[in-house]
Amino acid sequence: MTPAEEPNGPKSALAQRFRGFLPVVLDLESGGFNARTDALLEVSAVILNMNDDGDLYPESVHSFHIEPFDGANIEQSALDFIGIDLESPDRDALPEEIALPEMFRAIRKAIKHHSCTRAVMVAHNAHFDLGFINAAVERCGIKRNPFHPFSCFDTATLSGLAYGQTVLAKACQVAGIPFDNSSAHAADYDASKTAELFCGIVNRWKALGGWPPLPPEADNPESTVDSESPKSE
Repeated sequence: MTPAEEPNGPKSALAQRFRGFLPVVLDLESGGFNARTDALLEVSAVILNMNDDGDLYPESVHSFHIEPFDGANIEQSALDFIGIDLESPDRDALPEEIALPEMFRAIRKAIKHHSCTRAVMVAHNAHFDLGFINAAVERCGIKRNPFHPFSCFDTATLSGLAYGQTVLAKACQVAGIPFDNSSAHAADYDASKTAELFCGIVNRWKALGGWPPLPPEADNPESTVDSESPKSE
């Protein structure tokens, strides 16, 4: 744990809800499906907060267009699907090694504010996004990745449980969340809708009585074995 990630004072209600982890909703667009070889083209993170009633809500959005790394593979079919024009003068893209640390600084600030230990990624088909972020972190030599390296919350799975749908647009429709298909496949739009969906599921679970607060000794992630050990999760 880095000094910026050390708990600072009493845990917030948000930290208590997720055993010291801060859920951060993320979406990205890429030039293909291979995290090691294909370009990261867009990334957007939504930082959440919790109101006095214990309900989650999206608080801030941090979005970046990303320049493809040197030698990156970019499938034309991927560009056609997500509708990105890499030559557009309005794209205003940043290199990975600039955009990601800027996004991570905002996340670490929220981690410290809530006295959490680190962030946990929330995404639709989350291991896809986590794989691309981990590959970019390794590629750029970034030392302070705020995200847990392998644990995540997958809204495709949660939506399948809560609404019987695993496609983001269909899950939002069932959940009563407006979804514009013409705006989809942009990282900022999809991240915002995924955040609404995740908050809605968590809040509805609480309203149905499914969230009993844990006793303090069961709510301390430091009281267990190393939280980054696969055997401990």
